Amino acid sequence: MSTLRLELEVRDYDTWRNAFAQDAGGRQRNGARRYRIFRPVDDARKVMIDLDFDTAAEASSFLAIMQRDVWPSPDKAPAKIGAPRTAILDMVESEEYR
Repeated sequence: MSTLRLELEVRDYDTWRNAFAQDAGGRQRNGARRYRIFRPVDDARKVMIDLDFDTAAEASSFLAIMQRDVWPSPDKAPAKIGAPRTAILDMVESEEYR
């Protein structure tokens, strides 16, 4: 499992969330298994998304779609400010506490 982490700044969360719901990049169609959206409690303009893929190659391919087809388009990414920070991550360890 590989995770594509996206960190971006947005003008307005609701505008961004509506565009995210339109799924211009085709998350599931391009191999995403799940996503999680995070927001810092002290900064309403920042959004972090973790998208899980079976392989790093799938995550990389999806990132290329976002960079080429989605983020440059004001219609597909209407609230995005600047260039998102990205990383493709492989989990090396996990522990769950009860």
